[in-house]
Amino acid sequence: MIADDHRSILRLLDTGAAEGVEGVLVTLTGIEGASSRGIGTQMAVLADGRHAGSFSGGCIEAAVIAEAREALAAGTGRTVRYGVGSPYLDIRLPCGGGIDLVFTPRPDADLLAEVLARLEQRQSAALRISEAGIARDEVTGTATYVRTYAPPLRLVAMGHGEDLTALMRLARAFGLTVEAYAPETDRHAAAEPGVIAMASRTMLPALTGDAWTAFVFLFHDHDWEEHLLPHALAQEGFYHGAVGSARTHRARLDWLRAAGMAQARLDALRGGIGLIPATRDPATLAVSILGELVQDYQACAGMPGWTGHAPRAANVRTGR
Repeated sequence: MIADDHRSILRLLDTGAAEGVEGVLVTLTGIEGASSRGIGTQMAVLADGRHAGSFSGGCIEAAVIAEAREALAAGTGRTVRYGVGSPYLDIRLPCGGGIDLVFTPRPDADLLAEVLARLEQRQSAALRISEAGIARDEVTGTATYVRTYAPPLRLVAMGHGEDLTALMRLARAFGLTVEAYAPETDRHAAAEPGVIAMASRTMLPALTGDAWTAFVFLFHDHDWEEHLLPHALAQEGFYHGAVGSARTHRARLDWLRAAGMAQARLDALRGGIGLIPATRDPATLAVSILGELVQDYQACAGMPGWTGHAPRAANVRTGR
């Protein structure tokens, strides 16, 4: 897996707590000039030196780890500037900017476990972070930063042949959870591990979606879309898209409208999907679509460095 996953940072602190090893949550809360990471990016550092996450791709991580262990030893949190305006004259960022990092020693282990539990249940969570500790977002206070956590991107792909399998393989290598469907007569797709066979166009799979799920249609035999598209459009998702030319998409919208599909759902369906126009091979199509999915997911989920906020962002509450 090559995708960034903020759960790995929280999990390290959770693991440390279970082992009796104290840790520090480090959060990027301010940027001056350029930065290779966005506001909200985090690292976890344990007292024994184990760590997860990064702020610069290797330029300041050693200094951050040392600072975190010093904060643990002192028993108090702190905010430290690195780069432009930093008291550490020997530590510079290659981008020429400056970043402010909040060091939070011994973050509440129970609260971190609640966040992780919510994410596993595909529910968002938000924490208020300060030098003094972490709290549920409904707790107000001064000098705090609210960090929203969204469940990981999930892909539901339906289609034929190499277009489907290429997207599956690339998405899985990236680190996504992928649920794929193909007609049982499609021998190429059937040979791909994990593909769910569909016996007929009218026997609909039990699809489920949420605010962090993408539905992608990769059929060139568009007869398969007749029942599957309305079924998928009825599911919650941040992305619904289908391959095909502009002419094909206009025809698709026409028959969906004639079938009684609400205009709001029609507006949610994208045609000509992907960041690279007019692709002509499965591998390039897969890269093009995956790039668009990740771009849109990171924007709607409020990932560090992107605008927007997580859909239906919720406070962390036990038992919800």
